[in-house]
Amino acid sequence: MSDKKRQLPVWQESILLVATAMVMAVVVKTFFLQAFYIPSESMEPTMLVDDKILVQKVSYWGGDVKRGDVVVFDDPGGWLSPEDSRHASNFVQSGLEKIGLFPTGGHLIKRVIGVGGDTIRCCSEGKLTVNGKELDESYLLDESATKDKTFEVKVRKGYLWVMGDNRGNSYDSRGHLGDPGGGQVSEKSVVGKAWLRVWPFGRAGFIHKPETFETVNRK
Repeated sequence: MSDKKRQLPVWQESILLVATAMVMAVVVKTFFLQAFYIPSESMEPTMLVDDKILVQKVSYWGGDVKRGDVVVFDDPGGWLSPEDSRHASNFVQSGLEKIGLFPTGGHLIKRVIGVGGDTIRCCSEGKLTVNGKELDESYLLDESATKDKTFEVKVRKGYLWVMGDNRGNSYDSRGHLGDPGGGQVSEKSVVGKAWLRVWPFGRAGFIHKPETFETVNRK
């Protein structure tokens, strides 16, 4: 009898390698990274339509969502139009989407303005305030668009107040004040934090949190 270890046929090895790669892709999608595309103009100029981004999930394993984070989250109910809910358009893309190798649609992406316990007011001389602190929102497409609706909200524990950077063209928490949840988004619906823009290559790079949120204290 030969002492040589029996080797699998090439076709069996190929199937095993493909299956292993798919399992690893699903694990990465579930616990670490997931690809998404930007479906609308609501986050301009930070994100443009059809930008491809990677969302990382590690930051929220043992901690809370932070003010200033740009997060991807599941539709709380009625926030998305049918066009914004589009998914992969063919069989191959759909399969890749399920294992995290094709950008996923059907989600929303907004910036977290307030977390549980925060009081958010709009507006003080055109400035949004969080716990009485005016935000310096130089990242906005048009800061004057913030004052289109005045409001004051107290964010419930375990929830978030989210807004787009393109305030004049973002149907965010402000537009859902009259909903049962008052426009607040459950932290449990958050998929992860926008981490890296991978396409187009000319604008590829990490997505950073504005410094203005570091000066906000919780009441």
